[in-house]
Amino acid sequence: MSTSLSVPKRPTRQFLPENYMVTNWEELKPYFDKLLQTEINSSEQLEKWLKHRSELESVLSEDAGWRYIRMTCFTENEEYRNSYQDFVENIQPHISPLSDALNKKLVSSPFLKTLEKKEGFDMMVRNIRKEIELFREANIPLFTQISTQTQKYGQITGAMTVELDGKEMTLQQAGVLLMSTDRNKREEVYLSIVQRRLKDKETLDELFSKLLILRDKVASNADFSNFRDYMFKSYGRFDYTPEDCFQFHEAIQSEVVPILDQMAKQRKEKLKVASLRPWDKAVDPEGREPLKAFENGKELTEKAIEVFSKLDPYLGQCLTIMREMGHLDLESRKGKAPGGYNYPLAEIGVPFIFMNATSTLRDMTTIMHEGGHAVHNFLTMELPLNDFKSPPMEVAELASMAMELISMDHWDIFFTNEADLKRAKLEHLEDLIETLPWVATIDKFQHWIYENPRHTLEERKSNWNRILNEFADKTTDWSGLQEGKDYLWQKQLHLYEVPFYYIEYGMAQLGAIAVWRNYRNNPQKGLQGYMNALKLGYMKTIPEIYAAADIRFDFSKGYIKELMDFVKEEIKKI
Repeated sequence: MSTSLSVPKRPTRQFLPENYMVTNWEELKPYFDKLLQTEINSSEQLEKWLKHRSELESVLSEDAGWRYIRMTCFTENEEYRNSYQDFVENIQPHISPLSDALNKKLVSSPFLKTLEKKEGFDMMVRNIRKEIELFREANIPLFTQISTQTQKYGQITGAMTVELDGKEMTLQQAGVLLMSTDRNKREEVYLSIVQRRLKDKETLDELFSKLLILRDKVASNADFSNFRDYMFKSYGRFDYTPEDCFQFHEAIQSEVVPILDQMAKQRKEKLKVASLRPWDKAVDPEGREPLKAFENGKELTEKAIEVFSKLDPYLGQCLTIMREMGHLDLESRKGKAPGGYNYPLAEIGVPFIFMNATSTLRDMTTIMHEGGHAVHNFLTMELPLNDFKSPPMEVAELASMAMELISMDHWDIFFTNEADLKRAKLEHLEDLIETLPWVATIDKFQHWIYENPRHTLEERKSNWNRILNEFADKTTDWSGLQEGKDYLWQKQLHLYEVPFYYIEYGMAQLGAIAVWRNYRNNPQKGLQGYMNALKLGYMKTIPEIYAAADIRFDFSKGYIKELMDFVKEEIKKI
């Protein structure tokens, strides 16, 4: 792309005052009332009304975004925590019924049919009809309770530290030591991390059980037999069903788990160990010191910008702008919530990347991943309505996971030594293979959980182990570590914070491999197809967006085998 970017200014507001800031519900409500009272006498007026509504929603979304970002960056800051809580408890609950009223005003308009003929509007209206169908007044206080409870997960896990070699470390920082070539050290670190997690196992079990009860009630109020079916509707999964997910699970078990097992056997042989233990999974099997991709957050930022710029100058400009605006918080530290995310900021259009980098290859690929999400936000920035800029997660994760793979051609910026570069690529592709069974594990576990919401803690534990064993390699020796294995699921924040948001990683990983295959065949055409798909935002169906990238939205056994064969060939070339 030849388009050049500069630090954007907030678009001139057409509906809200330029100096308006979200403070409390009393000052916000008149703008909702104004939208409800507006007379609409033509399709042009309806479109203008939608733009005004989009502006209001963008301002609210960005305000909530900053409150969340600050809270996760500094979990111990009471002011930030209270600010986020204030939005959740005192603003969000009031918005829901008025949003429902606005939705009903829209779909009852006689001018809607004309508007639906325009690109993108049909997708938006489909989603709005779905929102009307799901809305229940009784669920508003439940959503507030759910938000309050999920916030606790970040606080509990963000406070987890271990002491190693006389130093206090976050679990992310300690995890880097699992790449040590000293096996005794790895065991010590692994056990320290597991024991620290287990200290909160009952607290986290109790928290999850509370969420389960609340979510089941939400589904019941909306006339769904279980929360899984409710969430499929809520996420707007118009293009696939739970049965398709089960097909995905079976295909992963059939086509990917055998590769995973073969990798584990080879690792055991190379390490020359009598049994392969969980602390042997991250170390280099040939006894080399762990790859160090960068020294600090500043170097990570600079090199990531260079990689993106090599792919296309436009992509580099996206990250440069984020750096200039202070929209990057990359390094791990105590009191920071776990994980990583790219948070879209709807009004300004420039997102925020949050992560917990130390110095590893995984951290480097995380910035590629989150940077892919960020590029997606930039490519949809000029779309006229906020709804158009919010793609389904199967598309959002395609943006991020494909970027991990197509950026590999320029990883020499991080690894100047040829042997290290090859090793980095190989480790990433092996990690990709490991990701698919883990996605299937978490997704299948969620299906079981919400199909059986009244299960006991013992049933939860036994079914977790049953499902985990279906997708795990048969080589790793877990003897003496059963308790840690029993609660392994608690480290997956998606289960707590965004239920049923995980299968998308598997589907998008398959799409990303297909994008990468296109890029391998023709870099310019492959990259253009990727960007063409992202520019569509949510103005087309998922299969249509995938088709714009010249790939298929398909998770059948045959297609997965075809893609895994391609990955195996690429591994051989390295």
